[in-house]
Amino acid sequence: MSLILTLSCQDRPGIVAAVSGFLVQQNFNIRDSAQFGDAETGLFFMRVSIDDLEGSRTAETVRAAFVPVAAPFGMTWAIHDEREKARILILVSKFGHCLNDLLYRYSIGALPIEIPAVVSNHRDWYQRAAGYDIPYHHWPVTPDNKVQQEQRLLELVQAEKIDLVVLARYMQVLSPALCKALAGRIINIHHSFLPSFKGARPYHQAHSRGVKLIGATAHYVTEALDEGPIIEQEVARVDHAYSPEQLAATGRDIESLVLARAVKYHVEHRIFLNGNKTVVFRG
Repeated sequence: MSLILTLSCQDRPGIVAAVSGFLVQQNFNIRDSAQFGDAETGLFFMRVSIDDLEGSRTAETVRAAFVPVAAPFGMTWAIHDEREKARILILVSKFGHCLNDLLYRYSIGALPIEIPAVVSNHRDWYQRAAGYDIPYHHWPVTPDNKVQQEQRLLELVQAEKIDLVVLARYMQVLSPALCKALAGRIINIHHSFLPSFKGARPYHQAHSRGVKLIGATAHYVTEALDEGPIIEQEVARVDHAYSPEQLAATGRDIESLVLARAVKYHVEHRIFLNGNKTVVFRG
């Protein structure tokens, strides 16, 4: 059995020694370890991949054994079984490039996830989801039914035991209530290297400004629009010869890549929230 231990707490001497001592006593082999102490917040973060050399225990028994180690340090911690794939709900509107990319990576096993459903406010991509045998829910959103549709979304999250909601260019603003209900469990891809060029037609805005770099940003969703903790960003160099259409094509590639990385980091338990920022052990 392979497990991932994640923890955070106030930084102080003895944390690594306590964790390492526990793993030795429990006959675990450390396959990979990453740690970071933030001098600004005073917090310590750690992620450890471990293999059970005995092979007869469950994740639950290991969790019970770790409680006395975590308590003196006031740790926020979790132990995850690597065999358990995260369950992802994808939301999409009319732009399907990020959806396509996630579905392909899912199909070849590049992302350790299950996708119980795709939800959209348009019908455009139902055949694509059907090609992967994934249920597609077409739920149009209007000012009159927004509250009801968000309630349906929450019910689907609960019914399907969803671990993460991914906004794959879902062009609807989520309500503060929904953001709060799913805090730390919604990732969005933004079509710019935040905070530039917000709103509609971002690549036309970029073209009119003669930009030399374009990019994309994946972040957790919060009540403050496009201001949640940033997970991943990427840029590409462009020049005066690029048309708005060429900028958009380059942007689609970057958006797909950045969103896939962010999903991968989340489902592999590599991301720690650190106030308005994140600590990401990319591996």
